[in-house]
Order: sequence, then C-alpha cells, then structure tokens
Amino acid sequence: MSKTTSQKKLKTKKVGRKERTKKERKKIEEKAPSREQKKEVEKYIEAIGRRKTASARVRIFQNPKEKIFLVNKKEARLYFPDFELQNIIFSPLKKTNSENKFKIETRVRGGGKRGQAEAIRLGIARVLFQIDEKLKGILKSAGYLTRDPREKERKKFGLKGARRAPQWSKR
Repeated sequence: MSKTTSQKKLKTKKVGRKERTKKERKKIEEKAPSREQKKEVEKYIEAIGRRKTASARVRIFQNPKEKIFLVNKKEARLYFPDFELQNIIFSPLKKTNSENKFKIETRVRGGGKRGQAEAIRLGIARVLFQIDEKLKGILKSAGYLTRDPREKERKKFGLKGARRAPQWSKR
C-alpha cells in the first residue's frame, strides 16, 4: 500500500541562527528597528499603581503630538462614565495644574471600577513625582502618594467567612 500525501512526512529543514549566511543576517538586522530608534519613539515615564485587586500601569509621554488620556485603549471619559470616578483619576493632574500637558496611557486590570480608578490615581501621582520632585508636598498632602493597603481578607476553614463563626446552638 502506498501512503497518501497526508500520511507522508514532509522533511523540513530548520534554519537556525548559525545556519544563516552573513548576508541574510544583515538583511534581517536592517529591517528591524535599532534600539536607538525605539527609544526615540517610546519616550515616556512609567509607574504602577495598585488598589485592592486592581493594578494599573501608567505611562506619561512628556512631549506628545496630541494631548489625550487613554484607559485600556479607550478615552478615559468613555471608560469611566461616572463623574465621581472621572474626578478620582483626574485629581492629581488638577492638583498640580498639569491637565493638558501630557499624553497618558494606562493599562488597568482586576478589581472593580472604583479600585481601578484609585489604582490609576496612584500611578499618575507616582509618575508626576518622577517628573518633578517639587510636586511631592502637594501630592503627599492630598494623599495621592500613599497606597491604600486594604484588601479582602481570606476565608479561614471552620468559619463562614473571614471571621464569621458558625451560629452556636446549645443543643
């Protein structure tokens, strides 16, 4: 019986890094952007903010072409339609009078909307402090540089919740 084409094993030669010729390697290196080119494109300052189970990575671009605030690739006012949450994320910028100076990109995950907003606020405050250390007094007095450590306590065995004991019965 002869094997069909699907049953035949095709022999493929793996081309590793050492097997390529010098000319091939040079062509690949020319196509890929160099480290200097990447640094020119990606000029930003980054910080991480956390609250409960939410964590936010905040990037502020100092000399942008357009001033925009993105949260998970959406406009901040669309991601947080609630006015109270918008006030939370914009508060460090309002306190330091730097609302329309930067392009801000944030990636936030975990937690609820309020936890995410407070994580973004901490991340923005940390980046602003990295940009200008004179802002530390303003941000610290407003409480934006302190991480809120309150998280949900885990449930223990033998209990109904974290601390709630089962109801006691006499008989």
